[in-house]
Amino acid sequence: MSNHDNHRPPARLVPAEQLNNISSLIAEGAVFEGNFSSREDLGLKIDGVLKGNISFANGGTVHIGPTGLIDNTTIEADHILLEGQVRGTLMARKTLEITGTATLLGDALYDALLDIHPRAKLRGKVEFRGDLELRTAEGTGSR
Repeated sequence: MSNHDNHRPPARLVPAEQLNNISSLIAEGAVFEGNFSSREDLGLKIDGVLKGNISFANGGTVHIGPTGLIDNTTIEADHILLEGQVRGTLMARKTLEITGTATLLGDALYDALLDIHPRAKLRGKVEFRGDLELRTAEGTGSR
């Protein structure tokens, strides 16, 4: 663990057990070019630079640390915690958390839970992809 992790407030939305089970790391100072994908429920933390896509077919946790930079990418996983910088699209099937140190230049798509810190910098759209139930003026539900 780096010193950044010791002073970071706990995630507000992404489950701690998901973050604690992360097994792959792109370390600060490292540059990775290429796509990362898995059919397994694994975790990836990026403290360095990633130029490529990240895709978890089932499950998956992606933590972009405060020094992490991901460029020209699509990230798809159950849980995404963004503290660093991303240029691209985030697609979270369960939880998407964008902290106060984060910058996202692109779209944030989520299916269930979203937390965006008031100090986060976001230029793009935020879209809920789950089912919506709208009430009519009479108070009955419609789909």
